[in-house]
Amino acid sequence: MYFCDMKIALYIAFHNKSSIDCCKDIIGLISVKNQLVIDSKIKNDLSDEDQKKFSFFDSKKPIENDFNFVFAIGGDGTILRSITYVKDSNIPILGINTGRLGFLTSIQKENIQEAISLIVNNKFSIIKRTLLEVKSGSKNDAFYDYPFALNEITIQRKDTTSLLNISCEINDKYLTNYWSDGLIISTPTGSTGYSLSNGGSIVSPESNVILLNPIAPHNINMRSLVIPDNSKINIDIKGDTDINLSVDSRIYSVDCSNQIEIFKADFTIGTIKFDNDNFYKRLREKLFWGQDMRNNNLKKKNDS
Repeated sequence: MYFCDMKIALYIAFHNKSSIDCCKDIIGLISVKNQLVIDSKIKNDLSDEDQKKFSFFDSKKPIENDFNFVFAIGGDGTILRSITYVKDSNIPILGINTGRLGFLTSIQKENIQEAISLIVNNKFSIIKRTLLEVKSGSKNDAFYDYPFALNEITIQRKDTTSLLNISCEINDKYLTNYWSDGLIISTPTGSTGYSLSNGGSIVSPESNVILLNPIAPHNINMRSLVIPDNSKINIDIKGDTDINLSVDSRIYSVDCSNQIEIFKADFTIGTIKFDNDNFYKRLREKLFWGQDMRNNNLKKKNDS
């Protein structure tokens, strides 16, 4: 199958059988040299013929700007890790799910051939997803390598059972002190992730908002808060121990004395959406949103 003059990077985050098998299926479908450049993590899993035929890239190094697409093979975690490779290149990501839920991924591995056909026939669009950027006084060099989150930035207690006292300002105006196990600052994309598990609102990915959601707050009247995405969030932690600051799946230890500043990044991440797919359909199919299991069980009983 030909992609005209397209050039595709085949990315994996986890070296496991399902991802490797999926990569091999794609290689079988896109068999033209120079159209496919493969993650070097799976080079030794390919035949000698394919090793000679295709080029390989190191996903720890910056992406080349001449790629048309990045195919991310795995689950939602792979999508989150792929952004540290794609960075601000504006190269769109196609997520191919080989895992369980795969809410962010565009297709299941069984539908690869159909997806490739849709791309060839230009039957897709690009969702531009907001990222959050975080600044801190942390001396951790790895933190500053890519301080951007597609899902969420989370402040959590570390090595203690005590609650955190998190003082929060929005645009230099005092909001509140969160007495809680932590605080989730989420993008619309991340609203269906960790924030949702903590009772946060579901937000469509094109929305121009940021969500603040405390983790197990001591004040029972504390709820998830939605603010405009042009807001600047300043956070001070009252305490004398380090905290965990997670940026999507990357976790850093930060001293409590460091002020944390969070705001919308000045670039977006593009993901592919096919014309036969939409956010609300995924809510129903992936999260069973709105389904009443009582009615389903009643129907099964009547059918038996």
